[in-house]
Amino acid sequence: MSNSSSISHFLLLALADTRQLQLLHFCLLLGIFLAALLGNSLIISAVACGHHLHTPMFFFLLNLALTDLGSICTTVPKAMHNSLWDTRDISYSGCAAQLFFFLFFISTEYFLLTIMSYDRYVSICKPLHYGTLLDSRASAHMAAAAWASAFLYSLLHTANTFSLPLCHGNALGQFFCEIPQILKLACSKSYLRELGLLAVSVCLVFGCFVFIVVTYVQIFRAVLRIPSEQGRHKAFSTCLPHLAVVSLFVSTSAFVYLKPPSISSPPLDLALSVLYSVVPPALNALIYSLRNQELKAAVWTLMTECFQEH
Repeated sequence: MSNSSSISHFLLLALADTRQLQLLHFCLLLGIFLAALLGNSLIISAVACGHHLHTPMFFFLLNLALTDLGSICTTVPKAMHNSLWDTRDISYSGCAAQLFFFLFFISTEYFLLTIMSYDRYVSICKPLHYGTLLDSRASAHMAAAAWASAFLYSLLHTANTFSLPLCHGNALGQFFCEIPQILKLACSKSYLRELGLLAVSVCLVFGCFVFIVVTYVQIFRAVLRIPSEQGRHKAFSTCLPHLAVVSLFVSTSAFVYLKPPSISSPPLDLALSVLYSVVPPALNALIYSLRNQELKAAVWTLMTECFQEH
């Protein structure tokens, strides 16, 4: 038996047992990491440099790319380091920092996706009021509220989680630090306080999800009333990338946390955790750049200018 005051480090879940598989996992993670880094950096640069993209939709997309970069930089480099050097250690303070930043970027992303659904609603259902309801000041305030709310939310959860006495060793059943795995190490009854916070979190997540669903019901009703097929196609094309990103984000997270215990197994849990924490940040940039013609053109222009300069 040990308590949290005597724990100086945690042991993360190893991605593989053999050296060959560890190196393979390192290469796969490196490829995903570089793809996410390149894709999101291109989006950020294209939106920042393209003056015609200085609209609320692309401003929120820039913020979304920042959260994707942040979340994948929080988990993947440590996993790559552990795979390459055949270690499982993460310091106590490093685990707390990783938990905080992962929660911070993931919750910011979810709040931004909720705000972006409102942006699409106003654009399609109230186009004449778009300039007044979502001007640059309102967009900045919404984005700032998302970042600030996520910061407070993550700080509260991290402080509460790491104030719990730990009595069940220091081995985590996950390749990065997350709340459910740390709660498993907590002394009996002491985790009830964090469960109360998690219940509030579930209500908040469900509330945002309901808002997104209701918003898209209104959007689809408005789109179907558009008389021209070209108009309907254009309206759908602006919504589909956001809807695809929301679906990927919600479905992977929900399956990880809501799957029945009967189908749980270490290999499956590990694969699902990679699916919801690593894959979305890498795919989001691809989803948006493939479906949005303006963004695709801006990224292509940026890349062409860079090649010409070199």
